[in-house]
Amino acid sequence: MVIRSFHDLEAAMTDRPGLRLAVAGAEDPSVLEAIIIAAGQGLVTEAVLVGNARLIRELLPQEWLERFRIEHAADNAEAAKLAVSVVRAGVADVLVKGQVDSGAYLRAVVSRDTGLRASDVLSNVTLAEMPSVPRLIGATDNGIIPLPTQAQKRAIIKNAVPLFRGLGITPLKVAAIAASEKISASQPATLDAAALSDDARQGRLEGVLVDGPFGYDVALSASAAARKGLGDSPVAGQADLILFPSIEAGNATVKAWKLHGQARTASIVLGAKVPVLLNSRADGVDQRWLGLLLAAAVLAGQDTQI
Repeated sequence: MVIRSFHDLEAAMTDRPGLRLAVAGAEDPSVLEAIIIAAGQGLVTEAVLVGNARLIRELLPQEWLERFRIEHAADNAEAAKLAVSVVRAGVADVLVKGQVDSGAYLRAVVSRDTGLRASDVLSNVTLAEMPSVPRLIGATDNGIIPLPTQAQKRAIIKNAVPLFRGLGITPLKVAAIAASEKISASQPATLDAAALSDDARQGRLEGVLVDGPFGYDVALSASAAARKGLGDSPVAGQADLILFPSIEAGNATVKAWKLHGQARTASIVLGAKVPVLLNSRADGVDQRWLGLLLAAAVLAGQDTQI
């Protein structure tokens, strides 16, 4: 089954084995509400809530106090380290950010000695559902790597494969974005796009089709691709994931989707040993709930590796 909407994702993922969470800074009302919703629907079966134990107990409804384990941490850094250690111990298979500083959280994840590194690169993917696109569309990297090198872009693409495989999307169609469809030494993004496209054609990116350089319109519009003579591309006009040349381009585009495109979005960090949720403190319950669904999709994709 190919999942093309968050409704389909919810239906598919709530039938899978429940998630076991480690939450750093769990004294966050939106985080706890999303976890309770997920647990009520069977998506979450266990959770270790790390943070200010007194505040967590005050925020957690009485009926859930016995369902979840609470671990006290004195500060942000300790909460992040303890939550990561819970994952390393095999007690949890998803790491969730709550009321902790993003820097402390990511430092705990990438620590060489005690972290959760799987890839040399951590990358963020945001999936969006909006009326103007007849499928879920992804953007990367819009949250972690400021100006990815060609090697980092290659790793970013590889990181995304399990997520999209979990959505039933294989091969993953990636559009490498640049300001022009013409390859030019004066525009490094076009050179990277051409090299990554060649990697995919030569089988060096398993389970992936990459094409580019494309303008944003060519990535999403079949008619724009046809007008520019790119209608024969297996990716143009039908991309599943847009690879941006910089964090500014990716971040601005995702915010435009939300502001102008009425997009419903969810984000996840990939490249660690487990799915990592890195929500902003401004994100509401819905985005956190959808993030848990993305985590389930990543685990599903890992279970069905080719």
